[in-house]
Amino acid sequence: MNKLRINSVLKKDVLIIGAGGAGLRTAIEILAGKPDTTIVAVTKVSSPQKSHTTTAQGGFAAVNPKDPIDKPIYHMFDTWKGSDCSSDQNVIKKIIDSAWEQTLWLDNHGLHFTRNEEGRFSKRTFGGHTLDFGEGPSAFRAVFEADRTGKGIMDTVWGESLKGNVSFINQSIATELIFKDERCIGAIIFEETRGQFTAVLAKATVISTGGLGQVYKITTNCRQNTGDGLALVLREGLPVMDLEAVQFHPTGIVGPGILASEALRGEGGFLLNKNMERFMEQYAPKMKDLAPRDMVSRSIETEIREGRGVMNPDHNLPHVWLDIRHLSDYVHDVKLQEITGFFKKFAGIDPKKNLCPVRPTVHYQMGGIPTNEFGEAQKSADKIVPGLYAVGESASASFQGFNRLGTNSLLELFTMGKFVGDRVSEYLRDADDPGDLPKDAGEKSISLFSKYFEAKGSENLWKIREIMRELMTEKVGVFRNEKLLNEAINQLMDLKERSIHIKLSSSSLIMNQELVDRWELDNLLDVATVIAHGAINRKESRGAHTREDYPERKMDYNYHTLAYMQEYGKVALGKRSIDMSIFEEKNRDYKHFDFVARKY
Repeated sequence: MNKLRINSVLKKDVLIIGAGGAGLRTAIEILAGKPDTTIVAVTKVSSPQKSHTTTAQGGFAAVNPKDPIDKPIYHMFDTWKGSDCSSDQNVIKKIIDSAWEQTLWLDNHGLHFTRNEEGRFSKRTFGGHTLDFGEGPSAFRAVFEADRTGKGIMDTVWGESLKGNVSFINQSIATELIFKDERCIGAIIFEETRGQFTAVLAKATVISTGGLGQVYKITTNCRQNTGDGLALVLREGLPVMDLEAVQFHPTGIVGPGILASEALRGEGGFLLNKNMERFMEQYAPKMKDLAPRDMVSRSIETEIREGRGVMNPDHNLPHVWLDIRHLSDYVHDVKLQEITGFFKKFAGIDPKKNLCPVRPTVHYQMGGIPTNEFGEAQKSADKIVPGLYAVGESASASFQGFNRLGTNSLLELFTMGKFVGDRVSEYLRDADDPGDLPKDAGEKSISLFSKYFEAKGSENLWKIREIMRELMTEKVGVFRNEKLLNEAINQLMDLKERSIHIKLSSSSLIMNQELVDRWELDNLLDVATVIAHGAINRKESRGAHTREDYPERKMDYNYHTLAYMQEYGKVALGKRSIDMSIFEEKNRDYKHFDFVARKY
């Protein structure tokens, strides 16, 4: 192994860490506002087209202001209620007010929306989306490109990024942020293909690293979703927000955990227990199978706990059934061809003829790096970090609160991408040049990687990782309580200690996947610990955070959790107020935006 050092310095106007849909939409908007901007995007995978955005299936919600039936205010209400009254209302309004305009932007830039026979956008319904403030029927407000909407978005923003001469550093990870006088001026990048550290100096840095699904054993998330951006800011003494709010999607395919989109239920599919009963009628009498995801996941887990689940002999896992046998051939073969094909490919089941085995799977993080409505990263509830931004699933503005409605993730991705891009363009006009590389830049990265290579012992990296994922699934899962959370925190501390004794089998810096896995393990353990501490502190049930020992939502917890952790296990918690601006403006429909009861 060569001596670890900063091998090169690269200067750009903007550094984007994470080249998925959110990051590239931000890049495009920066270039729209300031065409001469130089931008470099760093991606962990071999190509931006391998980003997790490409896996999104069902579509995104957007209401045409001229729609004679649906209204943006209904979508705002559904998002507020669906979040269990913990989204920020200024962000809800900003995103939903711009949703239709940004939908047309995607259409004009080449996204192949599915259309009806009249040539208009086809629409489907998703859980928790209603008309008339929940009093009316389900709202058909999700536009889509068949069952691969994320891929369509990614194709669009990647193409536009290439037109704008965005440069890419693939198969690379950001290991450290660079600061000068409390202003972020870039990051240290480890390039796997070269086995070298590169310091990227930039006037503005955007974090868009995606989710944390690999913290859990069963997840819809890609292999690379290890909470890297969250761990990155934690090591710099900056906070993360609401990490205890982890979404379990109700219908993961038993075995691989791959997503069986909510679109299947939007098209008319329904859930059955082992007695062939449509059990969702008991838990959500009106919305039934299209209740919000946290409610459906809890209902499935309750059915399984009370003995009404079905044991899968191949995986030794209990589950319920998703019945889509009655859906038309057009739905199976055209509208949702890829999704129904997953059952054939990964479960050996023909969904036209057979019931499909499903159970909850970790899908999304509602929390993330705290930002304001413009995507400026925060170091406290009321102070930002100049030059640092966050967008996409790694950020929390907070549009999603403690439970995300289906279709609202892609919507946030490209609308917040625009807002962050606008803000960065504005910032760049007066931003100082980062100057020379600070003398201490890279010390944290070099120290960390040196420890990896110098470690002695016989602990197994991947065994520790699997133990962590299993304990998080069992003890910090759909249902939580004080005893299990304490056990999880103690076991995570033990795993962190054990990880010190992992000896790498290779000293190579070039394309050493074991080295990257070791770095990811630290990220996973950091994020897992903050999730558990946030969950044990929040002694209530709210959205996707369900405490069996505190089953009700409490007014005392009407705030966002800010969590800091510079030393492993020592988590300091703070608060950020929930924005109630729609309610406080006292306009015509303001009463719907109080802390409303959550019934479906």
